[in-house]
Amino acid sequence: MIDGCFEDVAPVWHKEILFALSNGVRVYGASSMGALRAAECAAFGMIGVGKIYAQYASGHRVDDADVAQIHGPPEMNYLSLSEALVNVIATLDHLLSRQELEDAEYRSLRASAGRLFFKDRSYRTIVANAKLQEHASVKHLEELLRFNAVNQKRLDALELLDTIAAAENTRRQAPVDWDFASTTQWRNIL
Repeated sequence: MIDGCFEDVAPVWHKEILFALSNGVRVYGASSMGALRAAECAAFGMIGVGKIYAQYASGHRVDDADVAQIHGPPEMNYLSLSEALVNVIATLDHLLSRQELEDAEYRSLRASAGRLFFKDRSYRTIVANAKLQEHASVKHLEELLRFNAVNQKRLDALELLDTIAAAENTRRQAPVDWDFASTTQWRNIL
């Protein structure tokens, strides 16, 4: 599992993942909703992959909105219309490590990104809402962020594909330390 929708379409249920796991299916997650579900279902055997998963699993990251973003319709090839916070922070960390951002700029841009509603988060709005020093060039910072953008969600998704390609093509033994509870609601959707 890599991603999913959540506003106008029901997201993948934990119950669906638990059903698969209870039948010995290897379930992997990374990148976005996949990282969230992998962290939430790791105790039941879901396998998480990537940096974003590790951040959720360790408790370093807790907010679902950190991976959320909006995109255009199929006619626009699902073009991203906002930036996921995990990608923004990966970009800022990258630029700081290369000393292309000063510490004060980094802190201000990171705080600005964190304050923005996920649908409003773009590099332009991040820079516009940052408390920058007067000498800072807004245009330069916008371009710096856009041209050096790190898409951590994509990197984690690619790592997941590599992990799956290298994995055994067999089912696991069904869990013995927990049972899948088949409720009336669950039976009605099958």
